[in-house]
Amino acid sequence: MDNFQTVLRFFMNQKATIGYSFMALLTVGGERVFSMVSFQCPCNHDQNFAYGLTFLLGPAVVLLVLGLFFSTRLWRLYTGCCLNPMKLCPRGNCLSCLRVFINIFNGACVAPIMWLCVALLNGTFYECAVSGLDDNLVVNLFCKNKTMKCREELARVPCDRSKLSSDERMELLLMFRAQSQILGWCIIIISATVGLLGTCYTNCRSKVSFLQLTFWKRYMEKEKEQFDTFAVQYASKLAERNLQSFFENKDPEPFPFPNHKAWEEISELYTFSRSEQYYSTLQRYVERADRDFTPETRPVMELKDGIEMT
Repeated sequence: MDNFQTVLRFFMNQKATIGYSFMALLTVGGERVFSMVSFQCPCNHDQNFAYGLTFLLGPAVVLLVLGLFFSTRLWRLYTGCCLNPMKLCPRGNCLSCLRVFINIFNGACVAPIMWLCVALLNGTFYECAVSGLDDNLVVNLFCKNKTMKCREELARVPCDRSKLSSDERMELLLMFRAQSQILGWCIIIISATVGLLGTCYTNCRSKVSFLQLTFWKRYMEKEKEQFDTFAVQYASKLAERNLQSFFENKDPEPFPFPNHKAWEEISELYTFSRSEQYYSTLQRYVERADRDFTPETRPVMELKDGIEMT
């Protein structure tokens, strides 16, 4: 049993690494499926560039959008800001809000960067895209010291339908692939360097020690887990109370519920401050001396703007 707890604790501590590894495997698998099943380079000057670039950048854009869409921090910051723009800059701290947006965007960029790196290291999409360029600089780069036939047949090289000799075609393919892999490794090196420098800068500017920062992260994880548990329990109790009132045809029993202002305050994004030794907006709210204990008399949502929960 102790060995099982040790293994479980190890996986819990390394869940970020495991998650990124799993994401990398999915990216590699997805790229291979795209390359072998759906990707067919048209091999003509008019469509190669657009077609190859679409397969190279299209999935990256989709992954970026999905990363933003599934970001809890983004929706926590954005929800309600059209009606109350000050939610984006609580207490007038717009710089902190900008940092949060940058962190959210950086987190959403992980999957797209993985896709670009894997796709460029494979080289299939890049070969098709570059072979369709009519720019003289690009054509001269690949067809330098070659016959005019190289310029005419360059777009057909990725499809094995060119009239060039097998040696010339293989030489061009190796040049395409080499450039693609160089770009892939450049993105990997730049991303790793930027990530390291960003982490060093963040830790260097940290207002708390490493151990306290570790405790803060652990606390936020546990608070989220406990919040989900309590939310399920109280939602079940409220649903049971409402259904019981309906089916028994009687007035509902009083149900203590946080008021709207309380929900707004604990929904703010929190940044640690030395003047306030709290670890979340929830802790800051419950430890306030002037806390408003007035419960919500009717724990329902207003639908006057046509917003409906399904």
